[in-house]
Amino acid sequence: MSLVGFVGFLDPPKESACLAVEKLNNAGIRVIVLTGDNAAVTKNICKKVNINTSKFVTGSQIDKLADNGVLRLLRKSNVFVKLTPIQKARIVRILKESGNVVGYMGDGINDAPSLVNSDVGVSVDTAVDIAKETADIILLEKDLNVLLDGVTEGRKTFGNLMKYIKMAVSFNFGEVMSVIIASVFLPFLPETPIQLLVQSLLYDIGQLTLPFDNVDIEYLKEPKKWNINSLKHFMLFMGPLSSIFDMIVFASIWFILGIREASVFQTIWFSYGVVSNLVGMHIIRTSKIPFIESNANKIVYASSIILSIIAIIVPFTFLGHIIGLVSIPFSYLSIIIIVPILYCFVALFAKKFYIKKYKEWI
Repeated sequence: MSLVGFVGFLDPPKESACLAVEKLNNAGIRVIVLTGDNAAVTKNICKKVNINTSKFVTGSQIDKLADNGVLRLLRKSNVFVKLTPIQKARIVRILKESGNVVGYMGDGINDAPSLVNSDVGVSVDTAVDIAKETADIILLEKDLNVLLDGVTEGRKTFGNLMKYIKMAVSFNFGEVMSVIIASVFLPFLPETPIQLLVQSLLYDIGQLTLPFDNVDIEYLKEPKKWNINSLKHFMLFMGPLSSIFDMIVFASIWFILGIREASVFQTIWFSYGVVSNLVGMHIIRTSKIPFIESNANKIVYASSIILSIIAIIVPFTFLGHIIGLVSIPFSYLSIIIIVPILYCFVALFAKKFYIKKYKEWI
């Protein structure tokens, strides 16, 4: 047998890979390389995509360590070489157990255990069948930037979801407090059940536009986790604040305007409730100053304006009369407009205090 020659195979990383890794790191996502290849090949590839190769960890080192020891290595190194499928899956498990959310990307048979054990398994459409079957996501585009796009959209969705939840719990908590307090002191209900339902329907329609809302760039830079304590703090802070302004409206209607007729009182309260909640929506949707430092989506703006106008006009229509509302003098509209604006300024200062205390907003 004689040697005729050599055949070399070149499989370089894609040109977009280096930028994608940098963007993932900037987004708070740590990129770790788990491979069965040797150190020389891995080092060459990692250099091309700007992954730190100052410290390698081999599969033989992993086998000699307990989970705590492996975790210490994971804190120091981003590159693990000459790994078996079982060793890869073990590293994924240790990362998850230490409180991390782990995504794993692979396209071979030996990646299947890690794809199953990770929080999010990612593969490509050219992968082997078992990898595609075990993966949660299959990339149709051969570009790592797709991963960042997916993460960004996920964070936007989570952010808009948290906006809706925090608005709902704080507004509902505040409104229930207001209705209970007012019912104790007034000789009639501040709102009838049908009026309360229509009022809730109007500002709920406004909140339904939040999935289309913009999310501040600063919010997208870091991963977010569900925190029930954050929801509790927000409800107990913003709920009573809105209730205080409700009491100001009650007092203004009763003492300043001297209104004792139930239908007129309920009409002013109905329109004010919708407008104030829609204004509050813009306060809550961003940690910045709304309308100036952070702009909502055009759909959100349009719905807020249209629904506020509807809330003011409804009492003058046949539909409003059906639910017990009455036409009121235009001078009474000052309360409906001025108090929400006052609430806006006070809520901005309250927001700053809340962020300073809890180091978060949405």
